[in-house]
Amino acid sequence: MRIDVLTLFPEVFEPFFSSSIIGRARSAGQVVIDCHNIRDYSSDPHRKVDDRPYGGGPGMVLQCQPVFDSVAAVERMSAAPAHRVVLTPRGERLTEVLVRRLSHEPRLLLIAGHYEGFDERIFLGLRPHEISIGDFVLSGGEAAAMVLVDAVVRLLPGVLGADDALHEESFADGLLEYPQYTRPREYADMSVPDVLLAGDHGKIAEWRRAAALELTKKRRPDLLERGGTEMVAG
Repeated sequence: MRIDVLTLFPEVFEPFFSSSIIGRARSAGQVVIDCHNIRDYSSDPHRKVDDRPYGGGPGMVLQCQPVFDSVAAVERMSAAPAHRVVLTPRGERLTEVLVRRLSHEPRLLLIAGHYEGFDERIFLGLRPHEISIGDFVLSGGEAAAMVLVDAVVRLLPGVLGADDALHEESFADGLLEYPQYTRPREYADMSVPDVLLAGDHGKIAEWRRAAALELTKKRRPDLLERGGTEMVAG
């Protein structure tokens, strides 16, 4: 997979994309991630990319020209068709189901805005997939883009090493993940459940399923109300 990120602040992405699972996936050639500065494509001599909104109001709005031109230039860098994505609070909620769909795309082109928002003609002309990571507002789309990339890259074949682990995580089957324990067996008067120590894998599987169901009932009953058919991000 190839992922291109268009942003006004490419420097904030590299430390994140060079670390942990994403960093290893890049080094192994399982994903190519490039960040591009929208300012580099501005026709303004001062690299201006925003202006005041027509009709008045607070903040500054990203202009059409730098965004359209940056998208066109970056899409020419690879023959693979790009699935355009804009991170915006008005977009489709990012869920595990959506993340899995995105993980099958050969190429993602993410547009991370900043300031007050985008000129509406960017949505009308580019027709991107609008995606939101939750019902809240960030100062920019950078953090949202990182969330999306992290969620997608870990689903790529071989990235996690043990693909079976994906089937036992939260939302993989519409439930929260069961509680996990490790050594020591006793800590601060708290003990590991005996069933996890007995070596009976059938009973362990039953316990984990029951524990996941109970945790979901307490923390996210809305998942059960949907019948587990819609998996949502936490």
